[in-house]
Amino acid sequence: MKLQFMGAAREVTGSKHLITTKKGLKILLDCGMYQGKGLETDAMNRDLGFDPTEIDYLILSHAHIDHSGLIPYIYKLGFRGTVLCTPATRDLCAIMLADAGRIQEADVHTFNKKLKEQHKDPVEPIYTEKEAQECMHCFISVPYHKPFNIEGEVTVEFYDAGHILGSSCVYLKIRDGRRIIKLGYTGDIGRYSKHILKDPEPFPQVDYLIMESTYGDRIHDTLKDAEQELLMAVLDTCTKKKGKLIIPSFAVGRAQEIIYALDRLEHAELLPDIDVFVDSPLSISATNIMRLHTECFGQPILDYMKKDPDPFGFDRLQYIQSVEASKELNLRHKPCVIISASGMMEAGRVKHHLANHIEDPSTTILCVGYCEPKTLGAKIMRGDKEVSIFGHPHEVRAELRRIESLSGHGDYKEMMKYIDCQNKRKVKTLFLVHGEEQTQLNFRDTLLKAGWRNIEIPEFRQEVEL
Repeated sequence: MKLQFMGAAREVTGSKHLITTKKGLKILLDCGMYQGKGLETDAMNRDLGFDPTEIDYLILSHAHIDHSGLIPYIYKLGFRGTVLCTPATRDLCAIMLADAGRIQEADVHTFNKKLKEQHKDPVEPIYTEKEAQECMHCFISVPYHKPFNIEGEVTVEFYDAGHILGSSCVYLKIRDGRRIIKLGYTGDIGRYSKHILKDPEPFPQVDYLIMESTYGDRIHDTLKDAEQELLMAVLDTCTKKKGKLIIPSFAVGRAQEIIYALDRLEHAELLPDIDVFVDSPLSISATNIMRLHTECFGQPILDYMKKDPDPFGFDRLQYIQSVEASKELNLRHKPCVIISASGMMEAGRVKHHLANHIEDPSTTILCVGYCEPKTLGAKIMRGDKEVSIFGHPHEVRAELRRIESLSGHGDYKEMMKYIDCQNKRKVKTLFLVHGEEQTQLNFRDTLLKAGWRNIEIPEFRQEVEL
């Protein structure tokens, strides 16, 4: 059996791992889009390194675009296999992939105007909203802990990874001649003792493990600290400075964590008398999907919902749908909180809010997640004095704050806790993926000191025989 690392090898986005069984069955673990790599991104996304028509099954760990975002593209190129994922992941993909298609169409439309002025040929989007909608016909929902048999050769089972709604660790039993190979793929590993989702759960013993390593050399603050930091950001910005608190946030997972934290603060009568706006149609749709999948919720939020049935809504919280209402927020002079996508500040409505407020010292930009080094978010948060937004230079005069403990990714201690369910001696090889190379090297050293052996950091498109 062969395993080839087609993406997220020594970097954080574009997760794709290709399995070819002895009988020739081709299974793709995730089909993620590269994000935030500047001019390289488009070319990297179009160059798959495999023929989509040859893929029999695609097993999807979760809905984040860096894991699912190229499914419509391979569908466009002829993939007609089956996509397996949890029910919540399917529901999220239905809105997220269509949104990604809309963004690409809009970006290409703008870009083609420039090309026309330069008398150059127009380009096409990687895929359209229509193609994203059509690819959903390939999806089959499989609940957690329900083995799914693939052609008598492979058994797939999902275990809750606690990262976002519906996220999973993929457990595979693959028949390879006379032997059975047990392969685990963690997808993205969530945090423990979260406010909304269940903790990551143990998975059966494996022979080989593909493991993410995003925060392989960092320790997060506690979630309790995060809630207090959020409150202080609101008070300092909206009460003391009378300004706007802009929170760029991933639409799925992070946005709901922030909304729920604000709901808890409001319920405890700690939140000042200010308006809170969720200015992201995708975040709104994702929040509604989250309301449908309470089977993924942990006990703390279920207990909270006994006294507050809607943990994602309170009197001064407003969900903004229309473009006109979004634009009006930039003309508003009253203090407020604006939660808007995207988390890396590369696209979406948040870029307009940044363009309008980044030069205002009364504004605070609160970063609540990871930003790939080449993204606008990374440039702002590392302290660049000037950044380009929509092609125009802007001096960074807004106050900058960061809360890393709201991350959906576990830190290195949490990731090590997650794989404690495995007997180290029985894992023949542990492959580290989805992490920056130096972080992976640091994490490997930590794992080796903890008794793990045979840890590999695969190169891009490296192929190994299992």
